[in-house]
Amino acid sequence: MLKFLKIMRLGIYLVLLTTFTVSANGFSQKVKVTLNLEQRSILEIIKELPTVDYILVPIGGGGLATGVSTLAKLLNPKIKVIGVEPAGANCMQESVRRGEVTTLDSVNTIADGTAVKTPGEKIFPYIQKNVDEIITVSDDELVVAFLDMVENHKMIVENSGLLTVAALKHLQFKDKKVVSILSGGNMDVITMSSVVQLGLIARNRIFTVSVLLPDKPGELVRVASVIADKKGNVIKLDHNQFVSTNRSAAVELKITIEAFGTEHKNEIIEALEEEGYRPRQISANL
Repeated sequence: MLKFLKIMRLGIYLVLLTTFTVSANGFSQKVKVTLNLEQRSILEIIKELPTVDYILVPIGGGGLATGVSTLAKLLNPKIKVIGVEPAGANCMQESVRRGEVTTLDSVNTIADGTAVKTPGEKIFPYIQKNVDEIITVSDDELVVAFLDMVENHKMIVENSGLLTVAALKHLQFKDKKVVSILSGGNMDVITMSSVVQLGLIARNRIFTVSVLLPDKPGELVRVASVIADKKGNVIKLDHNQFVSTNRSAAVELKITIEAFGTEHKNEIIEALEEEGYRPRQISANL
């Protein structure tokens, strides 16, 4: 209800369809309403890019995809509409494959806005008719897409809204005009921080290695110098003296390092190997 009231204050166009009661500031009124944002979206796309070839749209229950695909086909039947779902919540893809509305046993995805077990029954025929293809993307791909959007475009897009960006790597669009619909930015700060960290790890911008070294003065400085010489940035150290009963022979040092990417990470690991440390890459320790 809060979202509905905020939308109304923005003056967004609404189509009257169903009845429910809105209460605000002690005032109650029965209204008939369903949000018609999807039609507004496609009209904006056609206005800005009338020669669009492909439109990628996120799918949860299917409402947005139904509105976009139906109007797109009415305006230009040659436009291809591709729906994108999370791999862990692909209820619409399964329904289209089976030819009937299908309920998944469970859903598991970070794209909570599209974590839907059962697609909309009334809109399913429109999806069958107007959506040309439905593909899925993994959570790992969403994490990387979020980092790309933040770093390269300075945009905060929720995981469900990023489905269409992550999907671009799955499709071959040569000399085609493509629109990816970004459908929302509802993400709390804690989730945002977690996704950024996971994105940095996925891009090898942050990684952790474990090395064994003698427990004697100067060894830690020596390891740090090797990393520093390769322009790596140590962001966390975990020193475990109890990995062996003979501490003078070996203690474990887990080093979490910031790098520029995969190539830089490999250079740092190779430098440690050349110094005889035998680094073992482990799960990033943040």
